[in-house]
Amino acid sequence: MAALIKDPPPDAPVPPILPPQDGYLLLDRSKFAASFAADVEAEKAAFMADSQVPWGVEALSGTINEPAWRTKPSWYLIATEDKMIPPPAQRFMSERAGSTVVEAAGSHAIYVSQPDAVAAIIEKAAGAVKAAIN
Repeated sequence: MAALIKDPPPDAPVPPILPPQDGYLLLDRSKFAASFAADVEAEKAAFMADSQVPWGVEALSGTINEPAWRTKPSWYLIATEDKMIPPPAQRFMSERAGSTVVEAAGSHAIYVSQPDAVAAIIEKAAGAVKAAIN
């Protein structure tokens, strides 16, 4: 995660991660909707901000020694309006993984704002895996 947000391009949005408290991180509630859920209705985005679960500061520097995409097929839904992980970073990750890519206009919370797009890529992935097995 730290590698993704380290040295962003000058025009890239910066995730509103608050300073750690007791080893945990949260997003700034006042900036949550604009950065995480800009295309989610205001009331729902406010609820998401209020109910976010803190995540360990170690998550920023965590590494994976053997990513699954090296040996398994992967699919990636690029949220083109994401203010948390810029679309160019998403494209880099999906290309590196050799993912089948679909792009849709949506925020980081695309699973809330565009559930049909999310369901469609899951169905596409499941269909491809099923076909490969048979």
